[in-house]
Amino acid sequence: MYNRGIRGATTVAHNEGQEILDATAELLKKVVAANEILPEDICSVWITVTPDLDAAFPAKAIRVLQGWDMVPLMCSTEIPVKNALPKCIRLLIHVNTNKTQREMKHIYMNEARSLRPDISGQA
Repeated sequence: MYNRGIRGATTVAHNEGQEILDATAELLKKVVAANEILPEDICSVWITVTPDLDAAFPAKAIRVLQGWDMVPLMCSTEIPVKNALPKCIRLLIHVNTNKTQREMKHIYMNEARSLRPDISGQA
């Protein structure tokens, strides 16, 4: 078994707490479904937001999901790079799996699809 990283990102329209929580939960659920993983397979989840999102801790959206109470979660702010995609939430999920890194399905939603057009269906 190996530890693999799975990436995901999405954007929100507004810096509003519920919108941030809803977008985080939706993104996580899509990554988990696409990769057919369970919370007990996950080592940890690193969550970052751009500096313009400060209305909620995105980890709060994950902690309340059934089975996720023991998964280590960490939130952080992205470095403030000029002209970076605004209002963006990113996930890095570390998962124990027998799949290869190439088999991991990374999910990019909304405006975040522009971050990785090569793997988000925009190529």
